[in-house]
Amino acid sequence: MQTRYMERSNSKRGLDSSSAEEGQPDRKRPALASVIVEALKVDSLQKLCSSLEPILRRVVSEEVERALAKLGPAKLTGRSSPKRIEGPDGRNLQLHFRTRLSLPLFTGGKVEGEQGTAIHIVLIDANTGHVVTTGPESLVKLDVVVLEGDFNNEDDDNWTQEEFVSHVVKEREGKRPLLSGDLQVTLKEGVGTLGDLTFTDNSSWIRSRKFRLGLKVASGYCEGIRIREAKTDAFTVKDHRGELYKKHYPPALNDEVWRLEKIGKDGSFHKRLNKAGIFTVEDFLRLVVRDSQRLRNILGSGMSNKMWDVLVDHAKTCVLSGKLYVYYPDDPRNVGVVFNNIYEFCGLIADGQYHSADSLSESQKVHVDTLVKKAYDNWMHVIEYDGKSLLGFTQNKSVDAPPTDFQTGPPNYTNPFSQQLALPTLSVPVPPEQPSMDSGLTVGGTIF
Repeated sequence: MQTRYMERSNSKRGLDSSSAEEGQPDRKRPALASVIVEALKVDSLQKLCSSLEPILRRVVSEEVERALAKLGPAKLTGRSSPKRIEGPDGRNLQLHFRTRLSLPLFTGGKVEGEQGTAIHIVLIDANTGHVVTTGPESLVKLDVVVLEGDFNNEDDDNWTQEEFVSHVVKEREGKRPLLSGDLQVTLKEGVGTLGDLTFTDNSSWIRSRKFRLGLKVASGYCEGIRIREAKTDAFTVKDHRGELYKKHYPPALNDEVWRLEKIGKDGSFHKRLNKAGIFTVEDFLRLVVRDSQRLRNILGSGMSNKMWDVLVDHAKTCVLSGKLYVYYPDDPRNVGVVFNNIYEFCGLIADGQYHSADSLSESQKVHVDTLVKKAYDNWMHVIEYDGKSLLGFTQNKSVDAPPTDFQTGPPNYTNPFSQQLALPTLSVPVPPEQPSMDSGLTVGGTIF
Protein backbone atom coordinates (compact mmCIF):
# COMPACT_ATOMS: atom_id res chain seq x y z
CA MET A 1 0.00 0.00 0.00
CA GLN A 2 2.76 2.38 0.98
CA THR A 3 4.77 1.29 -2.00
CA ARG A 4 1.96 2.07 -4.43
CA TYR A 5 1.55 5.51 -2.83
CA MET A 6 5.19 6.29 -3.27
CA GLU A 7 5.13 5.17 -6.91
CA ARG A 8 2.11 7.31 -7.58
CA SER A 9 3.83 10.27 -5.86
CA ASN A 10 7.03 9.77 -7.80
CA SER A 11 5.07 9.39 -10.97
CA LYS A 12 3.28 12.66 -10.27
CA ARG A 13 6.50 14.51 -9.49
CA GLY A 14 8.03 13.09 -12.64
CA LEU A 15 5.10 14.28 -14.64
CA ASP A 16 5.31 17.73 -13.07
CA SER A 17 9.05 17.88 -13.66
CA SER A 18 8.67 16.76 -17.22
CA SER A 19 5.97 19.33 -17.79
CA ALA A 20 8.22 22.03 -16.33
CA GLU A 21 11.16 21.04 -18.49
CA GLU A 22 9.02 20.95 -21.59
CA GLY A 23 7.38 24.31 -20.73
CA GLN A 24 10.65 26.22 -20.29
CA PRO A 25 11.64 26.06 -23.94
CA ASP A 26 8.23 27.34 -24.81
CA ARG A 27 8.96 30.59 -22.87
CA LYS A 28 12.35 31.15 -24.72
CA ARG A 29 11.07 30.45 -28.20
CA PRO A 30 9.47 33.89 -28.88
CA ALA A 31 12.77 35.79 -28.11
CA LEU A 32 14.88 33.52 -30.31
CA ALA A 33 12.42 33.80 -33.15
CA SER A 34 12.54 37.60 -32.92
CA VAL A 35 16.34 37.63 -33.30
CA ILE A 36 16.13 35.34 -36.29
CA VAL A 37 13.50 37.51 -37.95
CA GLU A 38 15.56 40.67 -37.41
CA ALA A 39 18.65 39.03 -38.87
CA LEU A 40 16.69 37.97 -41.90
CA LYS A 41 15.37 41.53 -42.32
CA VAL A 42 18.89 43.03 -42.22
CA ASP A 43 20.18 40.49 -44.65
CA SER A 44 17.29 41.12 -46.97
CA LEU A 45 17.81 44.90 -46.73
CA GLN A 46 21.49 44.57 -47.61
CA LYS A 47 20.66 42.36 -50.54
CA LEU A 48 18.00 44.85 -51.62
CA CYS A 49 20.46 47.79 -51.49
CA SER A 50 23.05 45.81 -53.41
CA SER A 51 20.55 45.00 -56.09
CA LEU A 52 19.28 48.60 -56.27
CA GLU A 53 22.74 50.27 -56.40
CA PRO A 54 23.37 49.72 -60.13
CA ILE A 55 19.89 50.93 -60.92
CA LEU A 56 20.31 54.07 -58.80
CA ARG A 57 23.70 54.83 -60.32
CA ARG A 58 22.29 54.54 -63.81
CA VAL A 59 19.33 56.76 -63.00
CA VAL A 60 21.54 59.46 -61.38
CA SER A 61 24.00 59.33 -64.28
CA GLU A 62 21.23 59.76 -66.82
CA GLU A 63 19.76 62.70 -64.94
CA VAL A 64 23.14 64.45 -64.64
CA GLU A 65 23.84 63.97 -68.34
CA ARG A 66 20.38 65.28 -69.18
CA ALA A 67 20.97 68.41 -67.04
CA LEU A 68 24.40 69.07 -68.54
CA ALA A 69 23.05 68.64 -72.03
CA LYS A 70 20.64 71.53 -71.38
CA LEU A 71 23.61 73.80 -70.54
CA GLY A 72 25.10 73.42 -74.01
CA PRO A 73 28.26 71.80 -75.36
CA ALA A 74 30.54 74.71 -74.28
CA LYS A 75 29.82 74.06 -70.61
CA LEU A 76 30.38 70.32 -70.94
CA THR A 77 34.00 70.79 -71.93
CA GLY A 78 34.85 72.99 -68.95
CA ARG A 79 35.28 76.77 -68.68
CA SER A 80 34.63 78.55 -71.94
CA SER A 81 37.42 80.66 -73.35
CA PRO A 82 36.92 84.43 -73.16
CA LYS A 83 35.61 86.30 -76.13
CA ARG A 84 38.49 88.14 -77.82
CA ILE A 85 38.78 90.72 -80.51
CA GLU A 86 39.52 88.63 -83.54
CA GLY A 87 38.89 91.11 -86.28
CA PRO A 88 40.89 91.54 -89.47
CA ASP A 89 43.89 92.68 -87.45
CA GLY A 90 43.58 89.79 -84.95
CA ARG A 91 44.00 91.95 -81.83
CA ASN A 92 43.70 90.66 -78.25
CA LEU A 93 42.83 93.62 -76.03
CA GLN A 94 43.72 93.66 -72.35
CA LEU A 95 43.74 96.28 -69.60
CA HIS A 96 46.80 96.45 -67.35
CA PHE A 97 47.87 98.34 -64.23
CA ARG A 98 51.26 99.90 -64.97
CA THR A 99 51.88 101.12 -61.40
CA ARG A 100 52.21 99.07 -58.23
CA LEU A 101 50.25 100.21 -55.20
CA SER A 102 51.95 101.80 -52.21
CA LEU A 103 51.42 99.38 -49.33
CA PRO A 104 50.13 98.94 -46.72
CA LEU A 105 46.77 100.61 -47.29
CA PHE A 106 44.62 102.04 -44.50
CA THR A 107 40.96 102.98 -44.33
CA GLY A 108 40.49 106.66 -44.99
CA GLY A 109 43.91 106.92 -46.65
CA LYS A 110 44.48 107.80 -50.29
CA VAL A 111 45.23 104.91 -52.63
CA GLU A 112 48.55 105.77 -54.30
CA GLY A 113 51.29 104.20 -56.36
CA GLU A 114 54.74 103.39 -55.04
CA GLN A 115 56.64 106.45 -53.78
CA GLY A 116 53.36 108.40 -53.83
CA THR A 117 53.07 108.34 -57.63
CA ALA A 118 49.85 108.31 -59.65
CA ILE A 119 48.42 104.95 -60.70
CA HIS A 120 48.49 104.50 -64.48
CA ILE A 121 46.60 101.96 -66.56
CA VAL A 122 46.97 101.06 -70.23
CA LEU A 123 45.09 99.17 -72.89
CA ILE A 124 47.41 96.89 -74.82
CA ASP A 125 47.20 94.40 -77.63
CA ALA A 126 48.56 91.24 -75.98
CA ASN A 127 49.64 89.87 -79.33
CA THR A 128 52.11 92.72 -79.88
CA GLY A 129 52.56 94.17 -76.39
CA HIS A 130 51.87 97.66 -77.79
CA VAL A 131 49.50 100.23 -76.33
CA VAL A 132 46.31 100.65 -78.34
CA THR A 133 46.35 104.37 -79.18
CA THR A 134 43.65 104.56 -81.85
CA GLY A 135 40.09 103.45 -82.38
CA PRO A 136 37.06 103.58 -80.08
CA GLU A 137 38.69 101.04 -77.74
CA SER A 138 41.42 103.57 -76.87
CA LEU A 139 38.80 106.00 -75.53
CA VAL A 140 36.64 103.73 -73.40
CA LYS A 141 35.40 104.57 -69.93
CA LEU A 142 36.31 102.13 -67.17
CA ASP A 143 34.73 101.23 -63.83
CA VAL A 144 36.99 100.84 -60.79
CA VAL A 145 35.88 97.93 -58.59
CA VAL A 146 37.09 95.95 -55.58
CA LEU A 147 37.78 92.24 -56.05
CA GLU A 148 38.23 89.30 -53.71
CA GLY A 149 41.88 88.84 -52.87
CA ASP A 150 41.83 85.18 -53.90
CA PHE A 151 40.46 85.90 -57.38
CA ASN A 152 42.61 84.31 -60.06
CA ASN A 153 45.25 83.02 -57.64
CA GLU A 154 46.18 80.40 -60.23
CA ASP A 155 47.58 83.20 -62.44
CA ASP A 156 45.45 82.04 -65.35
CA ASP A 157 44.79 85.12 -67.47
CA ASN A 158 41.92 83.52 -69.37
CA TRP A 159 39.11 84.39 -66.98
CA THR A 160 35.70 85.25 -68.35
CA GLN A 161 33.78 88.46 -67.85
CA GLU A 162 31.27 86.56 -65.75
CA GLU A 163 34.00 85.16 -63.50
CA PHE A 164 35.45 88.63 -63.01
CA VAL A 165 32.10 90.16 -62.09
CA SER A 166 31.30 87.27 -59.71
CA HIS A 167 34.35 88.20 -57.60
CA VAL A 168 33.44 91.88 -57.22
CA VAL A 169 33.13 92.79 -53.52
CA LYS A 170 30.35 95.04 -52.27
CA GLU A 171 30.16 96.87 -48.96
CA ARG A 172 28.97 95.13 -45.83
CA GLU A 173 25.34 95.56 -44.90
CA GLY A 174 24.79 98.88 -43.17
CA LYS A 175 28.19 100.21 -44.26
CA ARG A 176 29.15 102.95 -46.69
CA PRO A 177 30.31 102.01 -50.21
CA LEU A 178 33.53 100.06 -49.85
CA LEU A 179 35.48 102.31 -52.23
CA SER A 180 34.83 106.04 -52.48
CA GLY A 181 36.17 108.71 -54.80
CA ASP A 182 36.65 108.70 -58.56
CA LEU A 183 35.20 105.33 -59.46
CA GLN A 184 35.53 105.80 -63.21
CA VAL A 185 38.44 106.65 -65.47
CA THR A 186 38.45 107.42 -69.18
CA LEU A 187 41.27 106.29 -71.42
CA LYS A 188 42.93 108.73 -73.78
CA GLU A 189 44.94 107.10 -76.54
CA GLY A 190 44.89 103.89 -74.52
CA VAL A 191 46.29 105.42 -71.32
CA GLY A 192 44.54 106.52 -68.14
CA THR A 193 45.25 107.63 -64.58
CA LEU A 194 43.21 106.73 -61.51
CA GLY A 195 41.78 109.62 -59.52
CA ASP A 196 41.39 109.92 -55.76
CA LEU A 197 40.31 106.63 -54.19
CA THR A 198 39.75 105.74 -50.55
CA PHE A 199 38.74 102.52 -48.79
CA THR A 200 36.07 102.96 -46.14
CA ASP A 201 36.37 99.47 -44.64
CA ASN A 202 39.20 97.06 -43.86
CA SER A 203 39.65 93.67 -45.51
CA SER A 204 39.58 91.50 -42.38
CA TRP A 205 35.99 90.32 -43.00
CA ILE A 206 36.71 88.88 -46.45
CA ARG A 207 37.45 85.15 -46.76
CA SER A 208 40.96 85.78 -48.06
CA ARG A 209 41.40 88.87 -45.83
CA LYS A 210 42.70 90.69 -48.89
CA PHE A 211 41.36 92.85 -51.69
CA ARG A 212 42.37 93.59 -55.26
CA LEU A 213 41.57 96.64 -57.34
CA GLY A 214 39.98 95.83 -60.68
CA LEU A 215 39.09 97.67 -63.87
CA LYS A 216 36.38 96.74 -66.34
CA VAL A 217 34.80 98.42 -69.33
CA ALA A 218 31.81 100.53 -68.29
CA SER A 219 28.35 99.62 -69.53
CA GLY A 220 27.57 101.01 -72.98
CA TYR A 221 31.15 101.02 -74.26
CA CYS A 222 32.59 98.62 -76.85
CA GLU A 223 29.66 96.25 -76.56
CA GLY A 224 30.31 92.99 -78.36
CA ILE A 225 34.06 93.42 -78.03
CA ARG A 226 35.94 91.48 -75.40
CA ILE A 227 38.45 93.65 -73.51
CA ARG A 228 39.99 91.64 -70.69
CA GLU A 229 39.72 93.30 -67.31
CA ALA A 230 42.73 94.40 -65.18
CA LYS A 231 43.53 93.46 -61.61
CA THR A 232 46.23 94.40 -59.10
CA ASP A 233 48.11 92.06 -56.81
CA ALA A 234 46.26 91.13 -53.62
CA PHE A 235 46.73 93.52 -50.68
CA THR A 236 45.51 94.07 -47.14
CA VAL A 237 43.54 97.12 -46.06
CA LYS A 238 44.04 97.87 -42.38
CA ASP A 239 42.02 100.01 -40.05
CA HIS A 240 43.23 103.63 -40.01
CA ARG A 241 44.23 103.25 -36.38
CA GLY A 242 47.11 101.08 -37.61
CA GLU A 243 48.48 104.08 -39.52
CA LEU A 244 49.84 105.36 -36.22
CA TYR A 245 52.37 102.54 -36.49
CA LYS A 246 52.94 102.81 -40.24
CA LYS A 247 56.44 102.63 -41.66
CA HIS A 248 57.49 105.42 -43.99
CA TYR A 249 58.71 104.80 -47.54
CA PRO A 250 61.11 106.46 -47.82
CA PRO A 251 61.72 107.53 -44.21
CA ALA A 252 62.55 111.15 -43.40
CA LEU A 253 65.69 112.15 -41.53
CA ASN A 254 63.67 113.49 -38.60
CA ASP A 255 61.35 110.43 -38.43
CA GLU A 256 61.46 108.52 -35.19
CA VAL A 257 63.71 105.50 -35.56
CA TRP A 258 60.83 103.00 -35.16
CA ARG A 259 59.56 104.12 -38.57
CA LEU A 260 62.29 101.87 -40.00
CA GLU A 261 61.66 98.26 -40.94
CA LYS A 262 62.31 95.68 -38.18
CA ILE A 263 62.09 98.34 -35.44
CA GLY A 264 58.73 98.03 -33.69
CA LYS A 265 57.31 101.00 -31.84
CA ASP A 266 58.08 100.60 -28.12
CA GLY A 267 59.66 97.22 -28.88
CA SER A 268 62.94 95.94 -27.51
CA PHE A 269 65.02 97.30 -30.43
CA HIS A 270 63.34 100.69 -30.12
CA LYS A 271 64.07 100.88 -26.41
CA ARG A 272 67.70 99.83 -26.87
CA LEU A 273 68.28 102.47 -29.52
CA ASN A 274 66.65 105.20 -27.44
CA LYS A 275 68.74 104.20 -24.42
CA ALA A 276 71.87 104.64 -26.57
CA GLY A 277 70.74 108.11 -27.65
CA ILE A 278 69.47 107.11 -31.10
CA PHE A 279 66.06 108.69 -31.56
CA THR A 280 65.76 109.57 -35.24
CA VAL A 281 66.51 108.03 -38.61
CA GLU A 282 69.33 110.56 -39.00
CA ASP A 283 70.84 109.41 -35.69
CA PHE A 284 70.65 105.83 -36.90
CA LEU A 285 72.30 106.55 -40.25
CA ARG A 286 75.09 108.55 -38.64
CA LEU A 287 76.03 105.63 -36.45
CA VAL A 288 75.76 103.22 -39.40
CA VAL A 289 78.41 105.33 -41.11
CA ARG A 290 80.50 106.05 -38.03
CA ASP A 291 80.50 102.68 -36.28
CA SER A 292 78.10 100.07 -37.64
CA GLN A 293 79.49 97.36 -35.36
CA ARG A 294 78.64 99.42 -32.28
CA LEU A 295 75.13 99.84 -33.64
CA ARG A 296 74.81 96.08 -34.11
CA ASN A 297 75.98 95.55 -30.53
CA ILE A 298 73.32 97.98 -29.32
CA LEU A 299 70.59 96.03 -31.13
CA GLY A 300 71.89 92.73 -29.71
CA SER A 301 71.78 89.15 -30.89
CA GLY A 302 68.04 89.31 -31.57
CA MET A 303 68.82 91.26 -34.74
CA SER A 304 69.71 88.61 -37.35
CA ASN A 305 71.87 89.35 -40.38
CA LYS A 306 68.84 89.26 -42.65
CA MET A 307 66.91 91.67 -40.43
CA TRP A 308 69.94 93.95 -40.27
CA ASP A 309 70.22 94.09 -44.06
CA VAL A 310 66.52 94.94 -44.42
CA LEU A 311 66.79 97.60 -41.72
CA VAL A 312 69.86 99.31 -43.18
CA ASP A 313 68.57 99.12 -46.76
CA HIS A 314 65.35 100.81 -45.69
CA ALA A 315 67.22 103.51 -43.78
CA LYS A 316 69.43 104.25 -46.78
CA THR A 317 66.41 105.09 -48.94
CA CYS A 318 66.11 108.26 -46.85
CA VAL A 319 66.53 111.48 -48.83
CA LEU A 320 69.47 113.43 -47.41
CA SER A 321 69.45 117.17 -46.82
CA GLY A 322 71.88 119.56 -48.52
CA LYS A 323 73.89 120.09 -45.36
CA LEU A 324 77.63 119.44 -45.61
CA TYR A 325 80.48 119.30 -43.10
CA VAL A 326 84.11 120.11 -43.91
CA TYR A 327 87.12 119.20 -41.80
CA TYR A 328 90.44 120.94 -42.46
CA PRO A 329 93.21 118.73 -41.06
CA ASP A 330 95.87 121.44 -41.04
CA ASP A 331 96.69 125.07 -41.69
CA PRO A 332 96.84 126.47 -44.30
CA ARG A 333 93.46 125.13 -45.36
CA ASN A 334 94.42 123.76 -48.73
CA VAL A 335 92.82 120.40 -48.01
CA GLY A 336 89.32 119.83 -46.66
CA VAL A 337 87.51 116.52 -46.09
CA VAL A 338 83.82 116.82 -47.04
CA PHE A 339 81.01 114.87 -45.35
CA ASN A 340 77.25 114.83 -45.92
CA ASN A 341 74.71 115.30 -43.16
CA ILE A 342 74.94 111.68 -41.99
CA TYR A 343 78.74 112.01 -41.67
CA GLU A 344 79.47 109.96 -44.76
CA PHE A 345 82.64 110.93 -46.67
CA CYS A 346 81.65 112.31 -50.06
CA GLY A 347 84.66 114.20 -51.39
CA LEU A 348 87.82 116.21 -50.93
CA ILE A 349 88.66 119.88 -51.42
CA ALA A 350 92.24 120.60 -52.52
CA ASP A 351 93.45 124.08 -53.51
CA GLY A 352 89.90 125.25 -54.19
CA GLN A 353 89.01 122.20 -56.29
CA TYR A 354 86.44 119.55 -55.35
CA HIS A 355 87.15 115.87 -55.99
CA SER A 356 84.24 113.46 -55.42
CA ALA A 357 84.92 110.23 -53.54
CA ASP A 358 84.39 108.05 -56.61
CA SER A 359 86.91 110.07 -58.66
CA LEU A 360 89.83 109.24 -56.35
CA SER A 361 92.35 106.54 -57.20
CA GLU A 362 92.78 103.54 -54.94
CA SER A 363 96.03 104.88 -53.47
CA GLN A 364 94.39 108.24 -52.81
CA LYS A 365 91.48 106.52 -51.07
CA VAL A 366 93.90 104.80 -48.71
CA HIS A 367 95.34 108.16 -47.69
CA VAL A 368 91.88 109.74 -47.44
CA ASP A 369 90.81 107.01 -45.01
CA THR A 370 93.42 108.41 -42.61
CA LEU A 371 92.00 111.91 -43.01
CA VAL A 372 88.46 110.66 -42.48
CA LYS A 373 89.44 108.93 -39.24
CA LYS A 374 91.20 112.09 -38.08
CA ALA A 375 88.03 114.07 -38.84
CA TYR A 376 85.90 111.70 -36.78
CA ASP A 377 88.35 111.98 -33.89
CA ASN A 378 88.25 115.79 -34.08
CA TRP A 379 84.66 116.38 -35.06
CA MET A 380 84.40 119.41 -32.80
CA HIS A 381 86.48 121.28 -35.40
CA VAL A 382 84.31 120.58 -38.45
CA ILE A 383 82.54 123.47 -40.15
CA GLU A 384 78.95 123.22 -41.33
CA TYR A 385 78.01 124.52 -44.77
CA ASP A 386 74.98 124.73 -46.96
CA GLY A 387 75.76 122.34 -49.80
CA LYS A 388 74.47 124.65 -52.52
CA SER A 389 76.72 127.52 -51.53
CA LEU A 390 79.79 125.31 -51.01
CA LEU A 391 79.58 123.25 -54.18
CA GLY A 392 77.81 125.50 -56.64
CA PHE A 393 79.46 123.95 -59.63
CA THR A 394 79.56 120.77 -61.68
CA GLN A 395 82.50 118.42 -61.52
CA ASN A 396 84.05 117.51 -64.84
CA LYS A 397 83.79 113.72 -64.90
CA SER A 398 85.07 113.29 -68.42
CA VAL A 399 88.75 113.79 -67.54
CA ASP A 400 90.70 110.97 -69.13
CA ALA A 401 93.89 111.25 -67.10
CA PRO A 402 93.63 109.79 -63.59
CA PRO A 403 94.53 111.98 -60.61
CA THR A 404 98.14 111.82 -59.47
CA ASP A 405 98.56 109.56 -56.46
CA PHE A 406 99.31 110.99 -53.08
CA GLN A 407 102.96 110.97 -52.24
CA THR A 408 104.18 108.40 -49.79
CA GLY A 409 105.65 109.30 -46.43
CA PRO A 410 104.46 112.21 -44.25
CA PRO A 411 101.57 113.94 -45.97
CA ASN A 412 102.12 117.37 -47.45
CA TYR A 413 98.81 119.18 -47.23
CA THR A 414 100.05 122.25 -49.11
CA ASN A 415 99.37 120.77 -52.55
CA PRO A 416 98.53 117.05 -52.61
CA PHE A 417 96.91 117.47 -56.05
CA SER A 418 99.66 119.53 -57.64
CA GLN A 419 99.54 117.40 -60.80
CA GLN A 420 95.72 117.18 -60.89
CA LEU A 421 94.05 118.48 -64.02
CA ALA A 422 92.12 121.66 -63.37
CA LEU A 423 88.57 121.29 -62.10
CA PRO A 424 85.95 124.01 -61.55
CA THR A 425 86.76 126.09 -58.51
CA LEU A 426 84.58 126.74 -55.49
CA SER A 427 82.00 129.42 -55.87
CA VAL A 428 82.64 130.73 -52.36
CA PRO A 429 85.94 131.18 -50.55
CA VAL A 430 86.82 128.93 -47.67
CA PRO A 431 85.93 130.95 -44.55
CA PRO A 432 88.31 131.52 -41.66
CA GLU A 433 88.10 129.15 -38.74
CA GLN A 434 84.95 129.58 -36.73
CA PRO A 435 83.25 127.75 -33.92
CA SER A 436 81.84 124.43 -35.06
CA MET A 437 78.12 124.07 -35.52
CA ASP A 438 78.40 120.79 -33.61
CA SER A 439 80.21 120.47 -30.32
CA GLY A 440 81.15 116.93 -31.32
CA LEU A 441 80.14 113.94 -33.43
CA THR A 442 76.68 113.59 -32.03
CA VAL A 443 74.11 110.88 -32.43
CA GLY A 444 70.94 111.70 -30.56
CA GLY A 445 72.86 113.88 -28.11
CA THR A 446 75.71 111.43 -27.53
CA ILE A 447 79.18 112.86 -28.16
CA PHE A 448 81.81 110.57 -29.62
